[in-house]
Amino acid sequence: MLRRIDSFLACLLATVVLASVLPCYGVGVKVFNTLAIIMIANMFFLQGARLSRRAVMEGMLGWRIHLAILSCTFVMFPLLGMALHAALPGMLDASMWTGVLFLCCLPSTVQSSIAFTSIARGNVAAAICSATLSNILGIFLTPLLVGIMFGRHTGNGSGGIMPIVLQLLVPFIAGQVAQPWIGEWAHRHKKLLSFSDRGSILVVVYTAFSEAVTQGLWHRLPPLQLGRVAVVDAGLLVIVLGLTLLAGRLGRFPRGDRIAIVFCGSKKSLASGVPIASVLFSPDDVGLIVLPLMIYHQVQLFVCATLARRMGARGDGD
Repeated sequence: MLRRIDSFLACLLATVVLASVLPCYGVGVKVFNTLAIIMIANMFFLQGARLSRRAVMEGMLGWRIHLAILSCTFVMFPLLGMALHAALPGMLDASMWTGVLFLCCLPSTVQSSIAFTSIARGNVAAAICSATLSNILGIFLTPLLVGIMFGRHTGNGSGGIMPIVLQLLVPFIAGQVAQPWIGEWAHRHKKLLSFSDRGSILVVVYTAFSEAVTQGLWHRLPPLQLGRVAVVDAGLLVIVLGLTLLAGRLGRFPRGDRIAIVFCGSKKSLASGVPIASVLFSPDDVGLIVLPLMIYHQVQLFVCATLARRMGARGDGD
């Protein structure tokens, strides 16, 4: 039975259990946040060293795939959220529905979208460009969408651009600069790149879930309400995964681009969502509003980890 369990999924489950039993506190939070930053930066450096300049240029110029991913993130998701709310208004209470609609307005993740695209052997260059662009645009589009949905005045918090640039783009550019010298070495040591991809995700999961646990994830809502939130989040993810797969096929994108659309277009960023929520909503409401996002974050990691491994093993986009 153990041989049949996806090893990466087993690691993710073990990480969640560890975070639930032994979450990081105090200085430990700073240590793991710093470790996550280092591992993510290292992942982007190795990706930059491994990718050829031609692949990067093709990724930057692929406007069709960027348009498809951004449309999934900022158009399809909000429409689906409003449709679910209209169809099932009594499924969740008001604060939980606010949280679900808020997560639908958020940008895509960066590190996990790119890591899963890499694991599935998709178009990593396009994923890097689209996911990074999504986060930069999300600084402005997310408050705008929240304002449209809830009719509230919002700010933009433009200071969030610098962490994206310093943590993601700078290491990737450094890897590209070093590519003539270490590019062949990076290709020969693919296991190191795989360890970097998956290790960064495990550290992010532990850090994020520890924060959720220390904030009282298991005590703030009755189990029934938490279960309903999980069902809505899982249903939303399944619908989005199906639509992104369909969009890739209808758009006649090549296999690598279809994989990037699936993994970039179906993600929502916890790292961006929590600080944005703290700006847009009152402090008393933030904890409950981000709870659906925290649950969705875990669900998307588990589901997409399995999907990415299977896509990578099969060698096709089905």
